[in-house]
Amino acid sequence: MNAKNKLVKQKLIETTFAAIFMACGVLAVGFVLVISVYLIISGIPAIRQIGLAEFLFGQKWQPTASSEEPSYGILPFILTSIYGTAGAIVLGVPVGILTAVYLSKVAPPKAALVLRSAVELLAGIPSVVYGLVGMIVLVPWVQNTFGLSSGATLLSSIVVLAIMILPSIINVSDAALRAVPKEYEEASLALGATKTETHFKVSIKAAKSGIATAVVLGVGRAIGEAMAIIMVSGNVANMPGLLKSVRFMTTAIASEMSYAAVGSLQRQALFSIGLVLFLFIMLINVFLNVFIKSRRS
Repeated sequence: MNAKNKLVKQKLIETTFAAIFMACGVLAVGFVLVISVYLIISGIPAIRQIGLAEFLFGQKWQPTASSEEPSYGILPFILTSIYGTAGAIVLGVPVGILTAVYLSKVAPPKAALVLRSAVELLAGIPSVVYGLVGMIVLVPWVQNTFGLSSGATLLSSIVVLAIMILPSIINVSDAALRAVPKEYEEASLALGATKTETHFKVSIKAAKSGIATAVVLGVGRAIGEAMAIIMVSGNVANMPGLLKSVRFMTTAIASEMSYAAVGSLQRQALFSIGLVLFLFIMLINVFLNVFIKSRRS
């Protein structure tokens, strides 16, 4: 009787937790759907009024122009976000993966423990602190090195973004590399491969799914960052150039939403930028996931 009651109690607990997990999953999906619907409802009116082609491919953003007709072209923001994210990935991914290889395969256990703690600390630093350090240290260096009137440029933004995505890439890649079965590496070494060849040709290939996930997280962090970038990018609506002050899609929303009048076309256009950014991130995630699955097959 006691065994039967215990079995019933265990089933009840399992059913309860299964229902809780299901509710959490449905709630998470519900949040995504609510955000999607809200952005669509808030962003479509401005796109209709401005025109899709003019909004996406216009090169001038002057919503408060008084001497001429206001312009709502966001092509500079789109290209800046693409270039900035791509630059951060080009700089950050190799450094992050190589660091993860060192931590998981090369470093002594004590050194690896200290370095992992440092990486975790790096991940916990608020983004505004990255922006503050970049504004105090990096921006003046870029200004003096290249003889610019202002060092708040796309180059400064790329460097700050590359540093900010490192913790995500290192932590996830390190975990993926440590999960690779030891038998793979032992077999490679037994066949005459060196340790370096084994790390790069066996371990990294075996962990490529986890490393790809790390890259996806890095891309999401780079695209969605606003506060740090607004401090080092110059926040000027120029067409992107490596040594020019620029404005990202996120910084455009953050810098103008506070004073855009409620119900105005400018405010609606800012919601439209949020919709474009949301779709942009979704397309990148879908592309990377499809690419990963195709490589698996």
